[in-house]
Amino acid sequence: MPKFHIGYIVSHYPHPAFGNDGGLGTSIYNLVEQIRKEDIRITVFVYGQKENFELHEENVSMYSLKQSWFKLFNFYFSRKKMERFIKSKIKSDGINILEAPDWTGITAFMNFDIPLIIRFHGSDTYFCHLEKRKQKFKNYCFEKWAVSHADAFISPTVYAGEVSKKLFGIKNKPIETIHYGLKLQHFQNQDPNHYDRGLVLYIGNVIRKKGVLELPKIFHLVRQKHPEAMLVIVGSDSSDVETNSKSTWQLAKETFDGEDIQNVSYVGPILYHQVQAYIKRANVCIFPTFAETLGMVTIESMALQKPVVNSNIGWSQELIEDGESGYLVHPKDHVLYANRICDLLESESLCASIGAAARAKVEKQFNIERIVEQNLDFYTKILNKKN
Repeated sequence: MPKFHIGYIVSHYPHPAFGNDGGLGTSIYNLVEQIRKEDIRITVFVYGQKENFELHEENVSMYSLKQSWFKLFNFYFSRKKMERFIKSKIKSDGINILEAPDWTGITAFMNFDIPLIIRFHGSDTYFCHLEKRKQKFKNYCFEKWAVSHADAFISPTVYAGEVSKKLFGIKNKPIETIHYGLKLQHFQNQDPNHYDRGLVLYIGNVIRKKGVLELPKIFHLVRQKHPEAMLVIVGSDSSDVETNSKSTWQLAKETFDGEDIQNVSYVGPILYHQVQAYIKRANVCIFPTFAETLGMVTIESMALQKPVVNSNIGWSQELIEDGESGYLVHPKDHVLYANRICDLLESESLCASIGAAARAKVEKQFNIERIVEQNLDFYTKILNKKN
């Protein structure tokens, strides 16, 4: 096995120095924290930040890269500035393999002398395809350029990899399916039968593509059978691309029934270490998303033995066996979605059995120790091929 010094380019990172995060940042953070135990050096470049700073911990160096702004061709010059800094660290610190996300083609216009792997966390091209939404041409061009200059790809699900391969016309380059992983010892629920009865929890960005605008109709149907039910929404608010509204939460809030809204609590964004407390309180966790590559908070909820009602689209079928380790329902099927939630609210034994099966599924498929081995094996394969 070659000697590694791995560089990760990310837009978010849930280290305390970088604040709130989820999804992409969480999956890479979990990976880094496990790889560092293998006595492998890692450098993390976190771009788009408010200030420049650096942190050095055992086997891990972190660089916060302040967002650059140029009057003309900002998309080009900001990337080239980042490229120069990363190249300086490649040279001085001996980084020998890089990984970057696909979103907006951050590595477009960058050229490196070491292998570059792109991980399909979810590109704008991918999400627009799933949402059947028109994409900005420049976004596709940036992502296409970045993909065409990468040496290999990692996808968290087979579905996300196959769709991305088709959208970008990838040929003769390896695509490896490697799931996101969890440190299972950090996701323990000592008393899974203790929770707030009737509490339905959504955690994720408050944005149209995550199915947030379906919640008012679903929750109204739930309360027709269970008027005591409570809906708690946790996550950062976002603007809405279809209406140009600055707040998707405001759009959703306005469509809740007048009585239902009294039983809805919008918490907003929270720190990553606070997420588990909300999940443990939940009776049922719901994720009616239209666009995802895997969904970290879904498997975190499953690891904590929570019954999940998830979307039934593509990627989710690789996470959950419908009716066994959770439920899969299309977000637009409001009646069935609500009925699945009600089934769980009405049966403690059903919640317990599905929660136990969910935990077993995560232990088998998303254990970070096994995931790390798969990543290192793939890095080795790419390094050997490059050399």
